[in-house]
Amino acid sequence: MLAHTTAAPEADTGVAADALMVARMRLVLSVSALLAVVVDAGDHREHIHGTVWLAFCGYVLHSLLVYACTRMGRPYFQGKVIHWSDVLWFTLIIFVTDGVQSLFFLFYFFAILTSAFRWGFEEGARVTVASVASFAACGLATSTGNDAPQLLMRSTFLLALGHMIVHWGGSKLGLQRRLALLGDVSQLSNPRFGAGRTIARTMEKTLAFFRASHCILLTRDTASGNWVLRTLRKNDACEHVSVETIGRIAESPLMALMALPTGQTVLSNRLPWPLSRLCAQSHVFEPAAAAGWRAEDEEGAQRCEAVAAMLEARAFISAPLPMRLGEGRVFVSSRDGLFNKPDALFLTHLMEQIFPIIETIEVLDRMASEAATAERLKFALDLHDTAVQPYIGLRMGLCALRRKAAADNPLSEDLEKLTDVADGVIADLRRYAGEVRQGANGCGGLVLPQLHRQAARIKGLYGIDIAVAVDGPLHLDDRVSAEVLQLVGEGLNNICKHTQARRGSVRLACSNGRLHVRIENEAGQESFTRFRPHSITERAAALGGRAQVRQCESGGTAVLVEIPI
Repeated sequence: MLAHTTAAPEADTGVAADALMVARMRLVLSVSALLAVVVDAGDHREHIHGTVWLAFCGYVLHSLLVYACTRMGRPYFQGKVIHWSDVLWFTLIIFVTDGVQSLFFLFYFFAILTSAFRWGFEEGARVTVASVASFAACGLATSTGNDAPQLLMRSTFLLALGHMIVHWGGSKLGLQRRLALLGDVSQLSNPRFGAGRTIARTMEKTLAFFRASHCILLTRDTASGNWVLRTLRKNDACEHVSVETIGRIAESPLMALMALPTGQTVLSNRLPWPLSRLCAQSHVFEPAAAAGWRAEDEEGAQRCEAVAAMLEARAFISAPLPMRLGEGRVFVSSRDGLFNKPDALFLTHLMEQIFPIIETIEVLDRMASEAATAERLKFALDLHDTAVQPYIGLRMGLCALRRKAAADNPLSEDLEKLTDVADGVIADLRRYAGEVRQGANGCGGLVLPQLHRQAARIKGLYGIDIAVAVDGPLHLDDRVSAEVLQLVGEGLNNICKHTQARRGSVRLACSNGRLHVRIENEAGQESFTRFRPHSITERAAALGGRAQVRQCESGGTAVLVEIPI
């Protein structure tokens, strides 16, 4: 049986609302069943066994408890154990009533519905099988020989209708997950950070959706002719994508699938014996063909086996990439599970949605880089003429004043400090002009040293101690690193110019695909007032993030910046 890619949804507001609705219906169902027993008993109430009343009253109390705890938001009562407890209660109710003759066997459909439409095909299938087995066991324990046809009929009816319910429930959850993924990939990464980050995030999302072991992206640029191999493994973040440029990989089994006609999608599963003898293990989807899917011939099957052996996978899907300026394929492989045809078609549809966006980002990124290179050159020249040269003149004037001053002049020490400050500013401006001219290449791993350098500079100029801390590993590319340094620099300048604080701190952390920057200063003589740091706020907004100001527990001020990466 092929594994469905539906999974339990996360416990969010929508799930909590569904759980409350189910708990309410469970309570209505239990009360209705108790009333039905009371009405049906009539004048013969004394002939009803005490265990019947105990079973129905117990289920009413159970339903009331579940409803109350669900309404209070207890997560335990929103889990899978509740519909399994329903199956046990329904089995007890059927056993103490009429066994096979009991109409309460229809209650099993309530557990099947709730499990299938909330947790997917696999959970619904388990509940269906357990319900049929429980009903059959009750029937065999309580029925006579004359009840055998009715037992068989009701068990078959429960199994057939239950299978239809779990199939539609699994399809519903699968469609929800696919729509959520399509919505995510359309806004996965900030275009300012380049196409590479978008490709990496797409691979990460694809790997998580299919619960696969590897996601491989093989692309070729028609301009250079080189192949680029990107690989992401299970449980790795998008920052760990392995990127390798290869000149010739004609010997690789992956290239055998690159030779397929345009638009063909490949699905390969290693089925257990004897299914491997009865069913084809490799299929190809041809959009232009009327039949769509067809089984691979012997040569194609050997080609797929070679790819599966290379990937060490039990199953894999390969879909073409709709690239205007090149060609490529994506490979999604699994070591344990199997894929089905809807999975393969959805992977093709996913690539058709995201890769035109990626190519647009690449074109815009190339245009922006070329324009930025020319602008950087002009700006570096202007910076040298309008900033560096005047500071050099200021330094020369300070040196002349220092020579004129006598040795016992009280201003000599101050002139010496001003000259050293001018030397430091000139060095910083020249270094900054060089970075502007050459771009921010290579600064991705130098964020922490740069921050320490800024802190040391502020300590020397203003006497303010700045503590720098990083929570966890930082995986920032060049563009993000440059933006972070600018944001932190602006925040530290605000501390120096607008506060009387003698201590401050900078803390960086990455979590859930977002970069968090926290710039704090201690409480000075001035009282806390809310303000809006215009430059930091506008820069964060341009990156798709936000900035806000809060008061610390110690009474100081904290600027919080959050940027999607």
